[in-house]
Amino acid sequence: QVQLVESGGGLVQAGGSLRLSCAASGRTFSSYGMGWFRQVPGKEREFVAAITWSGSITDYADSVKGRFTISRDNAKNTVYLQMNSLKPEDTAVYYCAARLGAANGRTWLEYNYWGQGTQVTVSS
Repeated sequence: QVQLVESGGGLVQAGGSLRLSCAASGRTFSSYGMGWFRQVPGKEREFVAAITWSGSITDYADSVKGRFTISRDNAKNTVYLQMNSLKPEDTAVYYCAARLGAANGRTWLEYNYWGQGTQVTVSS
């Protein structure tokens, strides 16, 4: 069982940066692949980034590649999403998620545990 709590969301101007954090409970955090998704009202939850349990392999949606960076610190049971050059279209609720499995997952169905989400709003 893994419990996830996101933080770091907020309001930022276009071109600015935010760093999201996701703190996980449980001693088996390092066994889980982690992902970030985002969702706006009326739309499906969208894949943003993923990282394997070791942190050696990352994956990004095309829309954020080169601007966002996912990382993790297994000693702190935390995964991060550094978001730079933010755009108004990045506005969404951002969720972190955990999954068992060796490869990164790009669909929300592949993830077993979810946080409650944190709002990111980018003003133009």
